[in-house]
Amino acid sequence: MTHQFYHVRRWRLFTFLLACILLLTLASPFQTAPVRSQDDNPPYLNPDLPVEERVEDLLARMTLEEKVGQMTQVEKNSINPDDIGPLGIGSLLSGGGGYPTPNDPENWYQMVYEFQNEALNSRLGIPLIYGVDAVHGHNNVVGATIFPHQIGLGATHNPALLEQIGQVVGQEMLATGIPWNFAPVLAVVQDLRWGRTYESYGQDTALVSELAAAYIRGQQSVGVYVSAKHFVGDGGTVWGTSTTGNYMLDQGVTEADEETLRAIHLAPYQAALDAGARIVMISFSSWGGMKMHAQSYLINDVLKGEMGFTGFTVSDWAGMDQISSNYYDAMVTGINAGVDMNMVPYDYHRFINTVLDAVDQGDITEARIDEAVRRILRVKFEMGLFENPFGDDTLLADVGSEAHRELARQAVRESLVLLQNENTALPISEDATHIFVSGMQADNIGLQCGGWTIEWQGRAGAITEGTTILEGIEAVAGENTTVTYSPAGNFDDMTDASGNPVKAEYGIVVVGEAPYAEGLGDVENPTIARNHVTLIEKMRERADKVIVVLVSGRPLLITDVLDQADAWVAAWLPGTEGQGVADVLFGDYPFTGRLSFAWPRNLDQIPYDALLADAEGPLFPMGFGLEQ
Repeated sequence: MTHQFYHVRRWRLFTFLLACILLLTLASPFQTAPVRSQDDNPPYLNPDLPVEERVEDLLARMTLEEKVGQMTQVEKNSINPDDIGPLGIGSLLSGGGGYPTPNDPENWYQMVYEFQNEALNSRLGIPLIYGVDAVHGHNNVVGATIFPHQIGLGATHNPALLEQIGQVVGQEMLATGIPWNFAPVLAVVQDLRWGRTYESYGQDTALVSELAAAYIRGQQSVGVYVSAKHFVGDGGTVWGTSTTGNYMLDQGVTEADEETLRAIHLAPYQAALDAGARIVMISFSSWGGMKMHAQSYLINDVLKGEMGFTGFTVSDWAGMDQISSNYYDAMVTGINAGVDMNMVPYDYHRFINTVLDAVDQGDITEARIDEAVRRILRVKFEMGLFENPFGDDTLLADVGSEAHRELARQAVRESLVLLQNENTALPISEDATHIFVSGMQADNIGLQCGGWTIEWQGRAGAITEGTTILEGIEAVAGENTTVTYSPAGNFDDMTDASGNPVKAEYGIVVVGEAPYAEGLGDVENPTIARNHVTLIEKMRERADKVIVVLVSGRPLLITDVLDQADAWVAAWLPGTEGQGVADVLFGDYPFTGRLSFAWPRNLDQIPYDALLADAEGPLFPMGFGLEQ
């Protein structure tokens, strides 16, 4: 009796302790150990084994359903987190504006952490790869360092700077748990009316190749993998050929023979692969009468075959849907054409069930599924996701740090292009007593950052932390200089003791474009707005020397108003560090930027081949940039 009671008590104690351990394990927010039905130490989890051996071991353990799950990328607001593990979802993303609430680096990290935890607690514990469009800094995150858009970085002609920027952006991404950047854009833009012109480094294939490669090396040196995009020819679409909404160039048709396509548009991809790019995003555009997502020749034969690409391809946002109005046919065609991962982005159940059905019907082979998943797993192993799936939250203190912002300020300085400097307007003298400043772009973080900043289309206002151009002017101006700002250029109350209008030594007019992104920025006549011309005219009456600072995502047609100001500066979309503009205006640093696009005289010189055919030539040629 006593002996039996002893064993009952011991069993109850053991059961109680086991239950406590289980409860503590389930309650812990840092639980990461995957629940597996197979051996606890399978070869694929051994980091000492070669990547290919790990890939094959894991692939052999996967069900068909889990394989298709790995080919599925879902927008984060559309995923049911409880589906991540059971369906083996391979990737999540934040699109433009896809941020947590509140939007700060710490909440980003926690959001990604929780999603990743769901994946790690799946049967096989395959980590997610989380992606985001960090196209000019970690630009969805409030408080991150926002660099000039690629068009500004192209004007720097400085690959060493691009490599540094890649590293800093990568560190700020990893701080929020994100290892995959949908950047850089490798487009060689032929028509600057395109709403994505500012996402390009320039009009010259060699320059785009050099700068993209440098940026990629910087990103991947800190463990962030890029998407070289958009394969291929997106910068060569023809006006009026888009089939999407009111777009005119974006997602249009590239009308070029294969020799031209290769020489102008494909070359940067070879440079990207040579720099280590392991993911390539397919373009919305078309070539040869076919959507790029259906181009088996270019994806399978050229990219994966001829160019030896062994990473994986990913669609653009619902890009495969555009192949056909029949969803089944579209998915079959896209996957067989070589698209390995589908940015669904919403109805992932539909995509998974469609692919499973296509395999069952024999329209997609299991061998093709295995090839796609093998490529995805290879990159995940190469990234070290199985060993370090959560990024590095010790870097959170560096997001938007003084050191990172100083690098961005340097990038702004080097991106500025001096187009005209008459009447020794620049540099502004430190002895100036009065400076007038006008234009909404002068004191607006959202306007100087442009699209792809916090929101997809960007927006005006104090949308994130930073220094406006006006604040930079006020900080850099001499201690005896008075800076007066009027957005609308109204300085009527600036009079002397006799009531006569006061004329400032310098008038700075900061004007340009409102934020836009992608096809919503396609514009037929990229000219300086009439109300902005009025601001310049008003300033001409109130200042001895007038300086125009253009904040824009492309060259604007300014020929007719060029003589209205003494100096013209192309500042592009400088990002959060507006003081970099003031640094150069006041001569603390020299102008070193040079155009990465030829600046047309008029609309007849757009697109680029029309400019090349015009004997008069551009207003400012590619590579142009005055020195003070």
